[in-house]
Amino acid sequence: MKLRAPSPWDAAQAAGSALLGLFLVLPLVGLFATLSWSDFVGGLRNPLLWPAVRLSLFTTACSLALVVVLGSLFAWRVARRPGRLSRWMEATSQLPAVIPPAVAGVGLLLAFGRRGLLGAWLDRHGIALAFTTPAVILAEAFVSAPFFVQAAIAAFRRVDEDLLVVARTLGASPFRTFLRVGLPLAAPGLVAGAAMSWARAVGEFGATLLFAGNLTGRTQTMPLAVYSAMESDLRAAQALSLVLVAIAFSLLFVLRRMALGIALPGTDVRRA
Repeated sequence: MKLRAPSPWDAAQAAGSALLGLFLVLPLVGLFATLSWSDFVGGLRNPLLWPAVRLSLFTTACSLALVVVLGSLFAWRVARRPGRLSRWMEATSQLPAVIPPAVAGVGLLLAFGRRGLLGAWLDRHGIALAFTTPAVILAEAFVSAPFFVQAAIAAFRRVDEDLLVVARTLGASPFRTFLRVGLPLAAPGLVAGAAMSWARAVGEFGATLLFAGNLTGRTQTMPLAVYSAMESDLRAAQALSLVLVAIAFSLLFVLRRMALGIALPGTDVRRA
């Protein structure tokens, strides 16, 4: 069989792919290649590291749970009831993804801070959110929600309407249909969206800094710990960055594997 000679288009694709791949990988290679083992071990002893790791794991788990529960209900409403209102809801849900994180932090502060829109009401009930651990959770949920919601809307739109109708005719309530038919069928897309949402939350910096501050053990997440270490010790910041990359990659890999391992055809509407 005669082989076709590479065309200019093939060469352009190969060159573009190689350049983008190199550009994306090179900073990570720089993190690993320019740090000695002794410096890395020394960075692991930095007092900023483990409080920030524990706080990041706790706050991102809470923000992910908040986003998944509320985002699933929101996405189901948008996906199953098309119309002008749903289009506006979908557009609104994407706003946090297009505004700068610093602007998000200022907005959260002016909404939930002591002098914000809800500040007086929260203060009367003894609730102070700004510069607390719950503020970190809210900031992470705000910036990461669009990634889950968009994936969830797409996943719910792919659910076969006929299966939902059959479940309803067999006596399932709307909520039971959502729980026993809609969620299982959309699960791979939901898990993939949750993975991207979590990855965004764990790397959140700007909104957290402005709304929650940078208090060690209370609001200082891993990205903020890296920022603080940069002010005094580049090697420590590099070691902290490597730990953050390792944690993020490991958990993202697990969530991706979960998404691939979920089988779509396993839902039986007769049991809904």
